This record gives sequence, C-alpha cells and structure tokens, in this order.
Amino acid sequence: MTSIGGAEMVDWNLAVATATRLVRPGPEVTRDEARAVVAELRRHARTSERHVREFTRMIPEGSSVPDTPVLVVDRAGWVKANVAGFRELLQPLLGKMQDRRAGATGGAVLGAVGGKVTGVELGMLLSFLASRVLGQYETFAPVTRDLPGAGGGRLLLVAPNIVHVERELEVHPHDFRLWVCLHEETHRTQFTAVPWLREHLEGEIQTFLGATEVDPSTVLERIREGVQSFVGARPDADHGDEGRSLVELVQTPEQREILGRLTAVMSLLEGHADFVMDGVGPQVVPSVAEIREKFQQRRASGAGRLDAALRKLLGLDAKLRQYRDGERFVRAVVGQVGMDGFNRVWTSPNTLPTKAEIASPADWVARVHRKGSEPSEAE
Repeated sequence: MTSIGGAEMVDWNLAVATATRLVRPGPEVTRDEARAVVAELRRHARTSERHVREFTRMIPEGSSVPDTPVLVVDRAGWVKANVAGFRELLQPLLGKMQDRRAGATGGAVLGAVGGKVTGVELGMLLSFLASRVLGQYETFAPVTRDLPGAGGGRLLLVAPNIVHVERELEVHPHDFRLWVCLHEETHRTQFTAVPWLREHLEGEIQTFLGATEVDPSTVLERIREGVQSFVGARPDADHGDEGRSLVELVQTPEQREILGRLTAVMSLLEGHADFVMDGVGPQVVPSVAEIREKFQQRRASGAGRLDAALRKLLGLDAKLRQYRDGERFVRAVVGQVGMDGFNRVWTSPNTLPTKAEIASPADWVARVHRKGSEPSEAE
C-alpha cells in the first residue's frame, strides 16, 4: 500500500503489539506437556484428513488437490496470522481511503495519528478474539517467514485455547482434540476440493468493501444511527433492525445484500463442518456425545455479561446462528437427496444456497434438483 508521510491507514505492527500485550495468558502447561499437545494436534490433523474425505466424498479417490499447511500456533501466532490476512484483504479499501485523504489539509499528520489509533483498536479486538478461537482455516493468508503457506490458505490450530476449553469442559483431552480437528479439517477440505470457492468469497468481500463509505461524516452519521437503533433510543427505528449487530447496522443497503449472500455461504461452511464432525465423531471419538453436549452449552451461554455484550456488538451471535442454521440445512438436504446430492452445492456459485434457502432446505433441493435432473441416490 501507498502511505502518506510514511504513515499507513492502519499501523499493523502496533496492532500486533497491542494484541499480544493485552491477550490473556494461556493455561499453565509444562514444556513437555506443550510439546505433547502440539505433536498430538498434528497427528489428529493428518488423521482427520482421511476421515473427512471418506465421509464427505468431496474429493474422489485418486484425485489430486492442492496441499495447504497445518500449523499449530499459540495466541500470539494467531494474532500475527490474522493481521497479515486483514492487511492483504483490506488493501484495496484502505488504498481508496488513503487516496481520498492524500489531498486533505494535514493529511500526513492525520495519517500518522489515525493509523496508530486504528492499530490500537484492531489490536484490542484481536486480543479479545485470540483467546476464543480453537481453529481457523485462514483462506486469504499471505506467505510469511514466520507463518508459511502455499498462497491458497492454511489451517491454524490454536493449542492453548484447545487445552483451555478441554479443561473447562472437563472432557477427555485426546477425544476433544480430535473432535476439533475434524471440524477444522472439514474447512480445509472445502477450500482445497472446491477451487472456485476462495475466489468467489474474495470477490464478494471486495465488492462489499468497495461499497464502503469513505467520507468520514457519512460514516459517523451511520454509526450514530446504528448505535441509536442498537440501544433502542430511536423511536422510529425500523423493527427489522432488531437482532442485528452494530456492525450490520452501519452498512449501506448494497452491503446488506452482499452480507446476506456471505451469511448464506458461511452458514453452509460452518454447518457442513458441524455435520461432518458429528457424522464422523461416533466412529472415532468415543466420548463425542458428552463433548458435543457440553460444547453446545458453552456456545449458548457465553462467558458472562460483558462477553455477551461484545459478541452482540461484533455480530458474533450471528456466527453462532450460522452453526445451527447451516447444520440444519445440511442435515435436511442429505436426508432428502443423500451425500452425493448434497455435494451438488459445490458445483458453482449458482448452486450455493441463498439466505432464504438456508432456512428452507426444500427450496434449495427443488431449485438444484429440479425435474429433469438426474436424481441423487439417497443414503
């Protein structure tokens, strides 16, 4: 990215420094215990790859797909990876904003100050998330010296968070680690088996970012209106805003349409991962029923009032709905047309479910498996 007076729109180094300074320490483990956890997660990731491919049938036997790395990281490593991903993905938008500010009086000073403020804010957000994420398929990861990749994504498993949750839930550590790997490996398989998926998502996100208002007064006005709707202070607020996060409320109508499409895709990906995890689990994870029950309770309850407020503000409650709604969609479709019939969802962007179809799986089946199509063999 270009910069004004040497200052970027976001001070990325400050974001990393802020997040790593503020993030809570992980659970206490000895050096030997830490090494054993890392080694076991790597083994489970390799084992999960075979289980997921056999269950989903997304990759025909003997087919070759791009190999992407599996990295076991700590919380600081997760922060660095995500800052690198944000920097890559947001480059077009920040470049546009920077060009607009370049002609403003005092642009260099604003660039230096604003970049540091934004860097601190991003760091605070990442410090909150860094202790909660168990794993992540980082779709838009750039290759770095510390976090290598193949340019097409990489799977991150956050070891301290996995250990923290397994202790909190009091579940069998080995079973829980394999269970988590099954979910995350499903995401890895989704993107390696469906070559157009990454480009499609990136295109949607860039269109979303391209519709972002860059005029500060407009942004501030939308934030003000969003906050008023969020707290219920605006008497004429549209009832359709109920249940939406502050992040959604400050978007333009065009962005909300794009967000609807993105929400449908993310619901599909997350629900599919949960479905696969539950489908494979009983065969390879002896205590899967106990793990699933306790983990669902943890998802639903959050970790206190502050955590619940932050999740609502950031739209993380919507992510929890994605797991639930997406899993229901996948289960219903597989029940009706079988796994091979469901796998038509990966044919092209046109066969992805809409947001409405996620809520009504029969509508997706009717559209994609309409009369004249070759019927799929139900299982």
